[in-house]
Amino acid sequence: MFPAMSDWLLLFFSLIELGLLSVVIFFFLRLKKSEILLGQLQSRQAEFLNKLTFNAQLEQEMVGTFEKRQSELSRLDQQLEDRAKALGRLLRQADELCRSPQFLRQIILTGHSQGKTPEVLAQATGLSVDEVELIVGQEKS
Repeated sequence: MFPAMSDWLLLFFSLIELGLLSVVIFFFLRLKKSEILLGQLQSRQAEFLNKLTFNAQLEQEMVGTFEKRQSELSRLDQQLEDRAKALGRLLRQADELCRSPQFLRQIILTGHSQGKTPEVLAQATGLSVDEVELIVGQEKS
């Protein structure tokens, strides 16, 4: 009628074994999910490292082209400075030529022959009207 104690023990240990087996199966399932998740993380990490490598290469290319542009700009700046100096020198020479007495005399005589008044010639050359008249008078005599 009543089962023996050994039957109860056998039933108890069988239930414990079933419980432990279900716990082991549960852990294996969790372990499988963790492995899948770990594989996904590793593949994403590899993608991320590839993107980082690509970005580093792009950055190096950009730095290289920036350095080239900087050196080209520096060279162009130096050329511009050289040309500005040359043009300044030419302007000083032209100004000296314009202020030379022979050139002023030629301008006055040419302007007088074209019928310009001494006042207009004086204003154009920066001389006084008396000086212009003197130069014109010297040419007539």
